[in-house]
Amino acid sequence: MSPQIKELNEQELSKFEWLNLQKEMDEVLPQETKWDKLIRKCKNNPVVPIGAVATTVALSYGLWCFRTGQVKMSQKMMRTRVGAQAVTILALVFGYVYGLERK
Repeated sequence: MSPQIKELNEQELSKFEWLNLQKEMDEVLPQETKWDKLIRKCKNNPVVPIGAVATTVALSYGLWCFRTGQVKMSQKMMRTRVGAQAVTILALVFGYVYGLERK
């Protein structure tokens, strides 16, 4: 192996030291996938996904009622949607504050 090739390989490896650091860090603390992170967050604060689903259902049903001409039910669903959004936002805020206090 010529000295130029060996030097070039060392130079190339020095550019990628962060890869070695990443491997070392993964051994100590494995990275979690996006799916694992979503599940962990839902377990920590289950009101947020419930509120998000409730908001989506109320919005969808309200729009369907509006389209079919059921004006009173559409208005009721839009008010329900606002309430569900408020609960979701409050859950986010309380979860954040609780997380700050835990640390």
